[in-house]
Amino acid sequence: MYKIDLNSDLGEGAAFDAEIIPLVTSANIACGFHAGDSVLMKKTVNLCLESGVAPGAHPGYPDRENFGRTKMNVTPEEVYDFTLYQIGALDAFAKAKGAKLEHIKPHGAMYNMAAKDPALSLAIADAVRDYDSGLILLALSGSEMIKAAKLRGLRYASEVFADRAYEADGTLRARTLEGSMITDENEAISRVIRMIKEGRVRAYTGEDVEIEAHSVCVHGDSAKALDFVKALNRAFAENDIRTVKLSEAIK
Repeated sequence: MYKIDLNSDLGEGAAFDAEIIPLVTSANIACGFHAGDSVLMKKTVNLCLESGVAPGAHPGYPDRENFGRTKMNVTPEEVYDFTLYQIGALDAFAKAKGAKLEHIKPHGAMYNMAAKDPALSLAIADAVRDYDSGLILLALSGSEMIKAAKLRGLRYASEVFADRAYEADGTLRARTLEGSMITDENEAISRVIRMIKEGRVRAYTGEDVEIEAHSVCVHGDSAKALDFVKALNRAFAENDIRTVKLSEAIK
């Protein structure tokens, strides 16, 4: 029996959050910088607790105009501050309900820049450690963020993507490039099953890339997100894969 966490980026204003949350095991909740606000944070945390889904912080750059997906010229100190601020904001809503955040997953450009930049990765890891060293850092498999988590003694989870293409170095293909998104549902599902069972994914340029899969991400802002989550769950059941919370997936 294989096991995997199924996560989704939520609290960003998409229409299907309430329907998606019961079908995943972890929710990455926008903290107000790239998307979301106090109302959405509270609502999404409450939905997670009602469904037994683990809430986590999804901090991004202060760039609502571009949904946090545009590179910014930022210092490690700024990234530390952005991360610490947003974890604290979301955690306030969890604590008000007697609950606890389980993880943190950076969003968009912050995620992709830190995946390649050791200084930004360490800034994120330091913010997590300084806020709550028990939090899990959810980050791209094989990335600098995984290395930073190890250096700072944090628990970490390696994330893979159902709907994103990979480069030969294991990074995600930039959304601005052709072929960055996997739009065929059957192809996306078969890629996920292979990542879980074989620890490999085919890069955009054809190479096989070794990968570690603790958690699979489905983007909650996609129009087909709900249908895709349902299809993934069916495929997991058919392939002897059990969905579990992140804390169990990394054991």
